[in-house]
Amino acid sequence: MPYIQRHAKQTLMKMLSQFKVVLVTGPRQVGKSTLLQNELKNFEYVTLDDMAELEQARSDPALFFKNHSLPVVIDEVQYAPELFRYIKFLVDKSDAKGQICLTGSQTYSLMQNVSESLAGRIGILELQGLSLREKQRVNFFEPFVPNSDYIQNRLENLVQYNGIWNDIFYGSMPEMTNKEIDWNFFYRSYVKSYIERDVRNLMNIKDESLFYKFMVALAARTGCLFNAADIANSTGVSLKTIQNWISVLEASGIIFFLRPYENNILKRTVKTPKIYFNDTGLVCYLVGWDNPKVAQNGAMAGELFETFVISEIAKTYFNSGADLRSLFFYRDSNQKEIDLLISKNGSLFPVEIKKSAQVSISMAKNFPAVKLLNEIQTGTILCQCDKKMFLSETVQALPLEFV
Repeated sequence: MPYIQRHAKQTLMKMLSQFKVVLVTGPRQVGKSTLLQNELKNFEYVTLDDMAELEQARSDPALFFKNHSLPVVIDEVQYAPELFRYIKFLVDKSDAKGQICLTGSQTYSLMQNVSESLAGRIGILELQGLSLREKQRVNFFEPFVPNSDYIQNRLENLVQYNGIWNDIFYGSMPEMTNKEIDWNFFYRSYVKSYIERDVRNLMNIKDESLFYKFMVALAARTGCLFNAADIANSTGVSLKTIQNWISVLEASGIIFFLRPYENNILKRTVKTPKIYFNDTGLVCYLVGWDNPKVAQNGAMAGELFETFVISEIAKTYFNSGADLRSLFFYRDSNQKEIDLLISKNGSLFPVEIKKSAQVSISMAKNFPAVKLLNEIQTGTILCQCDKKMFLSETVQALPLEFV
């Protein structure tokens, strides 16, 4: 399978020039090792999936580094926390940048070791699955902000996206670009190996079928306000257990939370975040859909499309090293909701996400809910329309291709 150029490469290189150590993290199977093996060809590559390497890394870190000269990539570093203290010792002896690159999937345990041993010495790059830009070989790297400068620059690199529901159904895992891979076999194995390798290592789960039931319940709620009590009731486990399991999924990069926008002027906004899966293929597998048409026509189609678009936008931030904390949603006590608010240089850009190809100004009916904020910019309806158009002086429609 040919290597697809990852947009995170530019951010990786910048981090290597600035930090002594770089950690590439993210869910399993998103291509962390492939990225580093293709882009850091002058680095020695060592994986701690190799039991002999793992044993030496754990028992004698100094000897481990005698056997592996810098620069080096150490894959699955979370299996040998003993290395972190020696890495600190090693990089503190030299002013050289970018000599050690680490990867790991269990951010939950990784970050504790990073904060204790390598604070100030390490850059952290989060990698997700393939973006539409990457699949279509689009050489455009800016994070999505629908202002005039972004739109003009994006126009110069626009490629028409066809078969969006195929992309939604098959998901963003690099392996799924190989048409010989069976979708059902892949995701069944992915879920099983994730539960067995990551979840079991992080916490003592006595009933794996119950954890799977929890994941299914969560997938059915992607794009919705997060309600831990509701999930606890539907799965029959305690609220504390749900909160613990959620923290593992979030730390593993399987899900992420979109925070509500809060402001002193807007008194009546909700405090509850919305939950999204990073990979819509995993959502389709968990809820039991077996083809793109079922996903497109099902009762969850709107939430699934929104999940896909939000995750695509998030990838433009991950890949460019931009701060994901500039993305919010809005909802108030009157049930008025705006799918996305993007904060940029003190300005806010409201965005509604619609799966329809037919667009109307009524889709922007909730934008006035934030009119008290004088930094609000042109609102955007992001949908499957075929061209950019203004619906009013302050509202524009953009095809999905502009993400």
